[in-house]
Amino acid sequence: MIIRRVRFDHPDALKLNDEVQAEYHLRYGDGGDATALGLTDFDPPRGVYLIAYDEDDHPVATGGWRSQDHNDEGNADGDAELKRMFVIDRMRGRGLARRILAELEEDARTAGRLRMVLETGTKQPEAVALYTSSGYEPCTKFGYYRHHAESLCFAKQL
Repeated sequence: MIIRRVRFDHPDALKLNDEVQAEYHLRYGDGGDATALGLTDFDPPRGVYLIAYDEDDHPVATGGWRSQDHNDEGNADGDAELKRMFVIDRMRGRGLARRILAELEEDARTAGRLRMVLETGTKQPEAVALYTSSGYEPCTKFGYYRHHAESLCFAKQL
């Protein structure tokens, strides 16, 4: 497995983003994650976007973090917000999400971020299991979905 850093507008990132949005729509029936993401949100040193490729160079997993500081959506200074964690169906259960998560945490720590935060939902139990088993704990809700009943927010000190 090869993990590469790419821009958020890379063709493989766009392809996987479409797939994760379709999955969110299937689970929640709302058209996908409506959180605003800019094309430069994941550009170093204020973020990073990763894609894992299989042995045939097909994109199979993704994830990124972007810097957040104190704002009116509940973030705190020094936050790194995890976004677009996703593994395609045929590659699930192989530890790819955990590998990407660890690399994202290390990158955010190196960039001087203090806390990794994420928002997931009640209809994503496998995501909740990954994050809680990786040391994330429930935190005050933040972000676009902070007022939604199905929203779950987690944080981990870096």
